[in-house]
Amino acid sequence: MKLVSWNVNGLRATLGKGLAEQMDALAPDVLCLQEIKARPEQVCDLWLASWPHALWNPAEKPGYSGTLILSKVEPLSVSTGIGVDEHDHEGRVATMEFEDFYLVNCYTPNSQNELARLPYRMEWDAAFRTYVSGLAEKKPVVFCGDLNVAHEEIDLARPAANHFSAGFSDEERAGFTALLGAGFADSFRRLHPDERDRYSWWSFRGGARARNVGWRIDYFGVSESLIPRVREAEIHPDITGSDHCPVSLILD
Repeated sequence: MKLVSWNVNGLRATLGKGLAEQMDALAPDVLCLQEIKARPEQVCDLWLASWPHALWNPAEKPGYSGTLILSKVEPLSVSTGIGVDEHDHEGRVATMEFEDFYLVNCYTPNSQNELARLPYRMEWDAAFRTYVSGLAEKKPVVFCGDLNVAHEEIDLARPAANHFSAGFSDEERAGFTALLGAGFADSFRRLHPDERDRYSWWSFRGGARARNVGWRIDYFGVSESLIPRVREAEIHPDITGSDHCPVSLILD
């Protein structure tokens, strides 16, 4: 099964920039999108409608956040949110259950400038870890999406300058370490432990993408029991249309 995840930074805008053609070329069985910034009734698109199974979780706030899973494989069950009211108004999690694993599509809150939202982010990290750990007690879990953290110094171009920046604070990195410690693996880094200059997000400012001054903040995490089935974990920087690029996972 091939899974693809992409923070599209606005679904309607990215559809106008070739999303359908680019995703058809990647040919995922399941496509997880984050930051869709739209409700289903706001998007009339034949390509989206061609997917037999769709799970939308838009934010209550218009034009903000939101997640969407498109699947060619019929899920056994679906759900939105993580079951904690204070965290379930921004459309940040959508889950599909398949025969042998749960797939969790996540758009983690950003800690914002000067780490203004870091306390909330830490609460979110703990609640999300509890959620996926609970699912993993039933069957293996694959979680994916924009997790808004570069875990190690190898995961961003300029670590020294960003130790107090949102996405690379000690607290956020420790939160991701704790998530992995709950029984999960960063699939890309497990397969490519020493690869540098592999990023999934670039600022729109200063020609960062052209110069590959980026961050790896988009992930496929998998239960350790699934690692033997991971055939490929990749990043696709050649695909444009957002400030993020897609990441993919192939499971045998």
